[in-house]
Amino acid sequence: MESVPLRCPACRREHAYVTPVYACPCGEPTAPPLLRGAPVVPITHRTWNDDWVTVRCRGCGRHDQWPQPELCCPCGAVLRVPVRPVASAGAVRPAHIPLPRTAAAPRPAFRPLTIRTARDAVAAAARYLSWLGFREVTHPVHRPASRIDLRAAGLVAQVDAGTRPTGLRDVECLWLNALNGSVLGVLFSLAGYAPQARRRADALCVPLFVLDLTGTPQPVNGAADELVSTGA
Repeated sequence: MESVPLRCPACRREHAYVTPVYACPCGEPTAPPLLRGAPVVPITHRTWNDDWVTVRCRGCGRHDQWPQPELCCPCGAVLRVPVRPVASAGAVRPAHIPLPRTAAAPRPAFRPLTIRTARDAVAAAARYLSWLGFREVTHPVHRPASRIDLRAAGLVAQVDAGTRPTGLRDVECLWLNALNGSVLGVLFSLAGYAPQARRRADALCVPLFVLDLTGTPQPVNGAADELVSTGA
């Protein structure tokens, strides 16, 4: 695996970044080629084009689209790692992060739900969890004191549709509720996460997702990336 030294421009922390490796449909391990020496760029706004890069498989020569390498610094900054450009050959972007070779079958394309209200945000998160493979995702009619918005077999999830970044207390409360029920706790937020919340979620292995207004959740930490890759 390719590794490059990176420095966070926000806190100046040094990182040794290892590029993620995915499996080409031919079975060959494939990784985006990192551009050594190029500075990382903080991500302040996401676009579809910026989230995917073209990669050429060394085994079969196939050109395909893979997730743009990113690094989450403990200071809270999300950094885009530059890659060497590859000429596109008309590849179609996948609708999700490619699954590992151990997965039974690729998922169909996720169909987002446009978010206009807080209720839409909860519905979009429920649709996404069902797409990941969780069964019988339900939204309690009366919201409990635990602030759990969604439940499924082996899962509790909270959806923060507020305008401020989700804080540390929300992460810890969700984790405690999931721990008491011996289930997985997943958190969705429209406004992102405070740095302390991000660090605590990483330590507790709580998957964090950000919802954009198109209704497509984006994973923002390693636990969320793993959940997307493996499914329920």
